[in-house]
Amino acid sequence: MSTTPIALPTAASLSRRASILYEGAGTFRAKLQVLRPYICPFELLFDLIPDGATILDAGCGSGLWLALLADAGLIDSACGFDSSPEAIYLARRALSKVTRPIPVTFQLGDALDNWPHETFQVVSLIDVLHHIPADRREYVLDQAVAHTSQGGLLLVKEMATHPAYMAWCNQVHDLLFARQWVELMPAETMHAWSRSRHIRRIASGAASRLWYAHEWSVFQK
Repeated sequence: MSTTPIALPTAASLSRRASILYEGAGTFRAKLQVLRPYICPFELLFDLIPDGATILDAGCGSGLWLALLADAGLIDSACGFDSSPEAIYLARRALSKVTRPIPVTFQLGDALDNWPHETFQVVSLIDVLHHIPADRREYVLDQAVAHTSQGGLLLVKEMATHPAYMAWCNQVHDLLFARQWVELMPAETMHAWSRSRHIRRIASGAASRLWYAHEWSVFQK
């Protein structure tokens, strides 16, 4: 019996899907979502999410990550929160165009203050920590672990600190688009945090896109 190979997502295919999810929004932030798959290696992160998982995305921005996962039918339910009302509006708008009836909610909240009460099989922090003051990052990581169910996964994706010219490009990007000169978080700092909490790192990776460098780690509670 022959089977049809499953088409793996690519930056181009995810960008095309994002253009549908954010079609008609008409804002600069919405247009950035269409370009973001060419900058952020979402398709490489897809493989890190167990099929049918419940997932919490802290600092979800305009909801692209969760909308793509839901649209692909890879998750069972999800919650995202972000401190930007405009971002949450766009996330909810994109959700209305997701083709699969998966329960996903987006709400206003700050990673330093407002976390949901539930626990989730996966908690993701994607390009969040470098926007958090350095002395509060462990608090955010601790909150992420607290909201991860036992045996569940914490996915942290950050902008890489090396090579230096790419790190500088990442900082300039955030200065232009987030109006913030960020302090990037070295991977070893996060790994030292995980060792101090006796949390096992089970996977890690890195990729470069254009002049942007990325690295990520998956921890199991």
